[in-house]
Amino acid sequence: MGDKSAIQWTDATWNPTTGCDRVSPGCAHCYALDLAARLQKMGVAGYERDGDPRTSGPGFGLTLHPDRLGIPLAWTRPRRIFVDSMSDLFHADVPDGFLMAVWKTMHDAPWHTFQVLTKRPERMAEWVARWVDVEGETNDPDRDRDPAAVRIAHPSGRGQLFADMLTQMGPPPAGFTYPRFAWLRYADGALPNVWLGTSVENARFKSRIESLRWTPAAVRFLSCEPLLGPLGELDLDGISWVIAGGESGSAHRPLDLGWVREIRDQCVEAGVAFFFKQVGGRTPKSGGRELDGRTWDEFPAPTERPASPSPAGQRAAFGRRRQWGGLAAMSRLAHASEAGR
Repeated sequence: MGDKSAIQWTDATWNPTTGCDRVSPGCAHCYALDLAARLQKMGVAGYERDGDPRTSGPGFGLTLHPDRLGIPLAWTRPRRIFVDSMSDLFHADVPDGFLMAVWKTMHDAPWHTFQVLTKRPERMAEWVARWVDVEGETNDPDRDRDPAAVRIAHPSGRGQLFADMLTQMGPPPAGFTYPRFAWLRYADGALPNVWLGTSVENARFKSRIESLRWTPAAVRFLSCEPLLGPLGELDLDGISWVIAGGESGSAHRPLDLGWVREIRDQCVEAGVAFFFKQVGGRTPKSGGRELDGRTWDEFPAPTERPASPSPAGQRAAFGRRRQWGGLAAMSRLAHASEAGR
């Protein structure tokens, strides 16, 4: 994780969670799983928990990192940020309240663009549908309330998610108040700086596209990498961006460029941005990045982003008032949850 990334379609990575479990063939040679094992051997913090050996591995057990929630707020230069390059944010073991805390960070850093990619778009669609639901909100959003009072005062889907977040944060210490709902109440609809995507490695998993299509988002994108077979005809309605690429590593599965051309041609016809990451091979650079004599580095049309924050604005984003940030409490909860597993 860091403010620079070698991944061609992003600028930085941010991992508020780490660890995952394999769910489809694209996970077979997961780079993050192998990297987590190496990081654990090196003693790097955050990779202490092992996953189920049937679906995961050493250092790759799903772990929450509440201490990392504020990291993007410290990056003042606008950038594209790949969220959870070492995990899947919509893994079943990530609580709704923690997802809400991640969304709060993305809301509080509108100068960045956040790229969220999942192999679990069904859960993402359901969760985001709750986020955009503010129906019935009439109570004062500037009052601080405990979780039970929030559930009564804010009956919307977003209000209930906010209550989940407060529950996970725990009670504020003396002299602090609970965060208030105001920052959520007036964020109408999907956040404009959050791109949501899903992975489609072969035709069997094209159904993920339909779940993504019904997810409210400023930008929806597909990651067809590692591309393991032809996808055939694609319905790109509502999709703004497609990434394709081959697998790399000693056991890589070879890429047929005909599969990539089929995707590219449909993107061109539909007016969808297309990004070809790599041919793949033993190393990421083995086959190069060209397709038919050129590179394809298209991005979706940018949404307007605010300028980098002033020092005062950055302090406000960090919430350095008397509202309880709750990170220490969330950290204790995460560690207690892990100890019980």
